[in-house]
Amino acid sequence: MQVRSAVIPAAGLGTRFLPATKAVPKELFPIGDQPAIQVVIDEALGAGIDHIVIVSSRDKPAVADYFEPNNELLAALEEKGKSETADRLRAIGRDWRVSIVYQDDPKGLGHAVGCAREAVGDEPFAVMLPDEIMSSSSLLAQMNGVCASTQGSVVAVLEVPRDQVSAYGVIDPSGPMEDGVIPVKDLVEKPPTDEAPSNYILTGRYVLTADAWGEIEALTPGRGGELQLTDALKAQAARSPFHAVLSDVGRYDTGNPLGFLTASIQLGLANPELGADLRKFLGTL
Repeated sequence: MQVRSAVIPAAGLGTRFLPATKAVPKELFPIGDQPAIQVVIDEALGAGIDHIVIVSSRDKPAVADYFEPNNELLAALEEKGKSETADRLRAIGRDWRVSIVYQDDPKGLGHAVGCAREAVGDEPFAVMLPDEIMSSSSLLAQMNGVCASTQGSVVAVLEVPRDQVSAYGVIDPSGPMEDGVIPVKDLVEKPPTDEAPSNYILTGRYVLTADAWGEIEALTPGRGGELQLTDALKAQAARSPFHAVLSDVGRYDTGNPLGFLTASIQLGLANPELGADLRKFLGTL
């Protein structure tokens, strides 16, 4: 049950960031000195994953280009004495591998994840939504461990005030929480506040057993006419062990311009190379 692959759905066109995303995919927007998608990849690598599967769009060739070697650029950097920067570029995909697959006809998150089946194979895998950036790999590592110990799928959750649950997927616990782990019997997509089975919402990280592929393949259009990943998870939870892990790490929502800006600032403050100068600058405002 070792989780070695992570699927990152990145085929969206980033319409909330237009006109910037007309030319540059949102996943390549910088946070500090690296693209946002690399921050998510580093989280996966820190949790022991060594195969990254990017679900992209053919309208975003720059995403695939990011992972391709550029020998001319490396030579130019070395000639200018910038060996450290050259080494950072060489490290992209050096000790881990990346597969790019394409979602040619977007039909929802369930469909996007399903596009990665051939690249992942019949083994457990993580799904990491790139709009949500976590401050540490520890949450995903814990989820991998719970998947291995229970032989079942795992989702990450946050506890929120009940008046916020109607905007999210929500778990229906089947028992009490122990050490941050909650057994789950069902999941509900965006329930009315007064009908929500809990105030634990899904938050962008999943570790799924290989039998999830069958449930994803069998999906029919659900909420919004799309193939919803939550519907596949509901089917799993109804017949096999299924758990949620309560997140205790920082979470940054980069799905809108303000969220991306605040995440950049918060992560910049935590950056050992940038933090002191950024904090000094912010103090002058």
